[in-house]
Amino acid sequence: MPEIGDPEVRILSQLSQQLQSDYGIDDREWVDSPFAWVRERPSSRQKGTIGEKLVSEYLLRKGFDVTRSPDTEADRIIDRTARVEIKTSLLWEKKEYVFQQIRDQNYDFAICLGVSPFDAHCWVLPKDVILEQWNSGEGIKSQHGGQAGSDTAWLHVDPNDVPPWLMQWGGPLSDAIRIVARLVGKDPPR
Repeated sequence: MPEIGDPEVRILSQLSQQLQSDYGIDDREWVDSPFAWVRERPSSRQKGTIGEKLVSEYLLRKGFDVTRSPDTEADRIIDRTARVEIKTSLLWEKKEYVFQQIRDQNYDFAICLGVSPFDAHCWVLPKDVILEQWNSGEGIKSQHGGQAGSDTAWLHVDPNDVPPWLMQWGGPLSDAIRIVARLVGKDPPR
């Protein structure tokens, strides 16, 4: 690590290192993870873009036709029939995924990819399920308070304690890919 020349910045740096332990920041579980590089990206937007590409490439390898959406109301078009929103979350310190900025836009279903250091989970949620669960008290909740904040929501998922309503919509990648196939009217990939 480069030496900090300004003595005042050194003091602030030492205080920062002391505070880090108070906040339980521990990256050891991500050491040697094939996904660690994603976690190190500086912005959530960049992480989201990487998640979109991971999902798109995975679907292509499973035999789906995947193209970019021509507008910002969806991220991808699958098999020329389904408009899809893709949400990505890396495992948070509380051992949960948090899928953010869920909106009521023009898409048929959302693919929520959760990435852990050495595992991944995926839920495929039809838009009507999202809207039904939004503020139901159990699932998807408004992300920001107040009247102005009701246009975005988030979904918190502990992969070891998935709520009953969500279990039917995926979990393991193999379950999620079968759900995508069913939603686009295609035989499940082998």
